[in-house]
Amino acid sequence: MLATFIIGLREGLEAALIVGIIAAFLKRNGRSLTPMLIGVGAAILLSLGVGVGLKLVEMSLPQAAQEGMEAIIGVVAIVFVTGMVLWMSGNAGGLKRELESSAGQALGAGTGRAMVVMAFLAVLKEGFETAVFLLATFSASSNAGLAATGAALGILTAAVIGYGLYTGGMRLNLGRFFRVTSIFLVLVAAGLVVSTLGKMREAGWLNAGQAKTVDLSWLAPPGSVQGALFTGVLGIPPDPRLIQVVGWFAYVIPMALYLYWPKRHRPGTRGAVRLRYGIAGGLAVTAAIMFAALGPAQLPGLGSAALVDEGGRVVGSIRVEGGQALVTVGTTESAMPLTDGVAGPHRSVPDAVAHQQALEPGAAAALPASLTLDELVALNGGRLPVGINPQLAKGPFTISWTRSGERRLWLTSGEVLDFTQTETATASINGGGLPNPRILTPSGRLPDGSAVNSGSLRVDEARVQAAEAAALRLRAEQQERAFWGRVFPGVLLLAAAIVLVTAVRARRRLTPPDPVVVAPESESRRNLNVP
Repeated sequence: MLATFIIGLREGLEAALIVGIIAAFLKRNGRSLTPMLIGVGAAILLSLGVGVGLKLVEMSLPQAAQEGMEAIIGVVAIVFVTGMVLWMSGNAGGLKRELESSAGQALGAGTGRAMVVMAFLAVLKEGFETAVFLLATFSASSNAGLAATGAALGILTAAVIGYGLYTGGMRLNLGRFFRVTSIFLVLVAAGLVVSTLGKMREAGWLNAGQAKTVDLSWLAPPGSVQGALFTGVLGIPPDPRLIQVVGWFAYVIPMALYLYWPKRHRPGTRGAVRLRYGIAGGLAVTAAIMFAALGPAQLPGLGSAALVDEGGRVVGSIRVEGGQALVTVGTTESAMPLTDGVAGPHRSVPDAVAHQQALEPGAAAALPASLTLDELVALNGGRLPVGINPQLAKGPFTISWTRSGERRLWLTSGEVLDFTQTETATASINGGGLPNPRILTPSGRLPDGSAVNSGSLRVDEARVQAAEAAALRLRAEQQERAFWGRVFPGVLLLAAAIVLVTAVRARRRLTPPDPVVVAPESESRRNLNVP
C-alpha cells in the first residue's frame, strides 16, 4: 500500500502541478477553465482505459504468457520510473518556473488552446506512466486491494496538494519533496527489478542464475509487518535467487551514487567526462573477462556402460569409439555405426540423439534342436501351440531357429545415455507326427530355465540414471555459462556503449567551436570600394 501511495503521489503531483499552473494562468487572464478540465478528464479516461485494457489482455492469456506480459510491463515500468527520478533530480528545483515560462509563451501566442493541449498531454503522460507502474506493482503485491487503495489515496493527496498550490494556500519545496521521495522510489524500482526477473523465470525466459542465495524468512516472516515491508513494499522475496540479488544491487548502487553522492565531492564537468570514460572502459573490460573465462561447458567422460541381460546379469559392455558404438558380449565384439542420428527427448534428457540398427537375421545355433511335447508347451507359455494335435503329434519335434532383432542407442554429448538390444527368435517345428511344419514365436522358457531371447540386452539402470543426471547437470551448466559468459557480458557492453555515448556528447559540449576566420579584404578592393 505504501509503495503504490508514493507512486500515485509522485506521478499525480507532477500532473497536478502542470494543471494547477495552467489553470492559474487561464484564470489570471480571464479565460474559461472548462476546455482545460475537459482535456484533463479525457486524459484521465484514456489512462484508465490503457490500464484496464492491459489488464484484460493479460487475463486472457495462458499462464506462461501472463507471466511474460507482466515481465514486459515490469521492464517498461522500471524504465519509466528511472527516467522520472533522473529527470526530476536535475529539474525539480526549476520545474515551476519552467512551467510558468512555457504557459506564458503559449498564452502570449494569443490562444489558450495550446495550454489546454499542454494540460491534456501532461496528464496523459503521467496517467500512462502511472497505469503501467501500478500494474507492475500490483503484480508484485500480495494484496491487490490494499495496493489499489494506496494508489487512490496517493492520487487524491496529489490532487489536494495541487489545488492548494493553485489557490496559493499551500507552499511546497518541490526540490526537497522529489529528492526525498526519490529514495523510496529507487527502492521500489529495485524491488520491481527483482519481481520482473522472477516473472521472467516463471515465463520460461530466464533459467540461469536461479541458485538460492540467502533465506530471509526469519527477517520477513509472512504476515508480519517486516514481511509486508520487504515483500509488499520493497518487492524482496524471502528466498531471492542469485540473478535477483545481482539485479537489485546493479540497480540500487548506480542510482544511489548518481542521486546522493555529496555535491562537494562530485567531479567537475571535465572530471565527470573522464569518469564516464573510465566507467565505460571498466564495464567493457569486465565483459571481456567474463566472456573469456566462461567458455562452453563439457560433459565429463562417462566411459563404457555395462550391459545386462533379461535376468539382470552383466554380460557385456558398450562404448563409443571412432565414430561408432562397440558392443561387447563375452568375447564377441560388434560395431554399430553412428549415422543419421535423430535428436529428441529420452527419459528426462530433452536433446538425446537416437541411433537405430537392425540385426542381421541368422540361425540361433545355441538353442536346442529338439523338444518334447511338454517342453514345447512350456516354451509357448504353458499353452499348446496352435495347429498341434497331441493325439497325433506326440513328439519329439525337430526345431530350427531363426534370430532377428534391432538395437537402439541414445547418446548425450557423445556419451552413452541408454542402449537396448531386442532379439526375437522364431522356431520352425517339424516331425513328431506333424503333417506340416508349424511356426512358433516362443514366450516361455527353455528346458534349462533360460530365456529364448538371451540376446536381448540393456544398459544397467544405475548407469542410465548416472548418465541422465550428468546430462541434466551439463544442460543447467550450459545455461548458466551462456548467460553469465554471453548474455550478461552483452548487457555490460551495451551499458558501456551508452555511457560512452553520453561521455562523447558531454565532451563535445565542453569543446568550443572552431573560430570562423574571415579573409582580409584586399587593398585594391578597398580602394575601388567594390561592394
